[in-house]
Amino acid sequence: MNPTPVKIVVVYQSLLGIYGDQGNSRVLQQRARWRGIDAEVVFAEPGTPLPEDGAIYLLGGGEDAAQTTAVRELRADGGLFRALDAGAVLFAVCAGYQICGHTFTIGGAEEEVREGLGVLDVTTRRGASRAVGEVLTHWTRPDGSDYVLTGFENHGGHTFLGPDATPLARVEVGVGNNGDGTEGAVSASGRVIGTYP
Repeated sequence: MNPTPVKIVVVYQSLLGIYGDQGNSRVLQQRARWRGIDAEVVFAEPGTPLPEDGAIYLLGGGEDAAQTTAVRELRADGGLFRALDAGAVLFAVCAGYQICGHTFTIGGAEEEVREGLGVLDVTTRRGASRAVGEVLTHWTRPDGSDYVLTGFENHGGHTFLGPDATPLARVEVGVGNNGDGTEGAVSASGRVIGTYP
């Protein structure tokens, strides 16, 4: 095992954990163990300083109010931005994906556009209907090999990529980002990854 464990930071589970997204930390920790890499999982909550020495940060799903609170807290803390600048990786799912972008929309009849974290070149606005169901996508690795990624999507937002983001995968079944055949986004650095399922 490595002398210093790889730190996996689950960010604001109390706000962004409605789908049990902490399971991603367990999967990453186990996959590291299988490779002889020691990994520790740390939970960071609002009101306490976010650890800046993490290797991987995880953001999960949450409701509108939780998204707004998470952005406010993360901006005020600043630790996530410093960690990313130092080379950390951020994996964001569902609402976590949306708040990583420049803007996201909350609310029902009275929609409000909110400023996101701006760490991923995407914008999210309300779609005409929710995307709910199984998703089947194809991810092509840099070496050209193709992998199937599956999951369950449940989101009302439609996410659009800017020029500094590339799609994570191509949709075969499901809606994905906005019905355009793409799912998720990867930053130009490759260190910020967002996805719905």
